[in-house]
Amino acid sequence: MKTSWQYPHRRWNPLRQSWVLVSPHRTQRPWQGEVGQKSVPSAVSYDPECYLCPGNKRAGGAVNPGYASVFSFVNDYSALLPDLPVATPAQESPLLQAEAVRGLCKVLCFHPDHSLTLARMTRAEIRTVVEAWTREYEEIGGLDWIEYVQIFENRGAMMGASNPHPHCQIWSTGFLPDEPAAETIAQRDHLSQTGRCLLCDYLETERSAGERVIFENEHFAALVPWWAVWPFEVMLVSRRHAGALPEFDGEERDALADALKRLTTRFDNLFETSFPYTMGFHQTPTDGEPHPEWHFHGHFYPPLLRSATVRKFMVGFEMLGMPQRDITAESAAERLRAASEEHFWPRS
Repeated sequence: MKTSWQYPHRRWNPLRQSWVLVSPHRTQRPWQGEVGQKSVPSAVSYDPECYLCPGNKRAGGAVNPGYASVFSFVNDYSALLPDLPVATPAQESPLLQAEAVRGLCKVLCFHPDHSLTLARMTRAEIRTVVEAWTREYEEIGGLDWIEYVQIFENRGAMMGASNPHPHCQIWSTGFLPDEPAAETIAQRDHLSQTGRCLLCDYLETERSAGERVIFENEHFAALVPWWAVWPFEVMLVSRRHAGALPEFDGEERDALADALKRLTTRFDNLFETSFPYTMGFHQTPTDGEPHPEWHFHGHFYPPLLRSATVRKFMVGFEMLGMPQRDITAESAAERLRAASEEHFWPRS
C-alpha cells in the first residue's frame, strides 16, 4: 500500500535513534534564497595546476607518480596524526574534558583523468576503486590502534570539495566517531531485543513496500530511507548480512561497483548536472571486538533541492531543533527511479 503524507509529520530513524520533521506542503512556497551555479563535467583530462593529477607536485612538496589507475597517499595536511603528544594539559573542571587522539588520514585518487567522476567512470574502473577501498580498510584497520576506518567522498564545490579531481578521503581514528557509534548502539540494541539484524529487517520492509526502493541488483539495494533528511538522500545496503568490504566476494564487489555507477548516473541525470554530494560507507569498527550487529551500508547526502542551482541549507530549526525536509522520501525515490541510467554527458 502506498504511503501518502501531505501534512507535517515526523519520522523515526531507528539507525540513528532520532526523529526527522517532514513538511511536504512547503514545496509550494516561492524561493528567494541563494541560487548556485550549475555544474557540468570538466573537459580537462589533465590539469597542470592540480595537485592530484599524475606527475604533479602536491602542496606539501611531494610529487605524484605517473599513476595509471588508483593512487593513495597520506594527506599532506591531515586532520589527525598518528603520534600522540608526550603529555596533555590538565583541565580545571570535569566540564572541560579533552583527550589527545590519534588517527591516519589518506587520500585515494579514483582515476588519473581529471575530468571524470564516479558517474562517468566505467564499471570496471569503479570496481578497481572498490578493490582499493577494501585493501585500505584491511591495511589501516589492521593497525592495533585504529578503531574505525571512515571512507568518504565530498563531491562538488557545493559540498566543500576543494579539488574536482576524482578522489575520496579515508580518515581512520583511534576512537569510534559519533555517527558510527550511534549506529553501533542502535544495531546492537535491535539484535539484543529481536535476535535479528536491524538493517536486514529494514531492507526486507523496504523491499516489501517498494515505494522507496530506487533499484536493486543481485547483491545491493539503493533506496531513499524512510527517515531521509537531505532532499535526495540515498542509502545503499548490502542484501546479504556482511559487516565490511573484505567480507564481500568478487561477485558482490562487482555488484557494488554496478550499484555505484547506476546511482551516481541517476543523480547526475536528475537535474543534468555534475551532482554534488557527500557519501561514505559505514562498516564494522576495527577495534578488535566482535560486531555481529554491524551491516554494511553507504550513505549519500546530496544538497540539491529543486534544481541544479537551488540547494537545501541545514540552518535555523535544523541546527537548533531537529532535522527537517520538504519533499517526502517517497516522492524523491519516484523521481530517482524515473532518472535514466544513461549519462546525459557521454564520456568521449
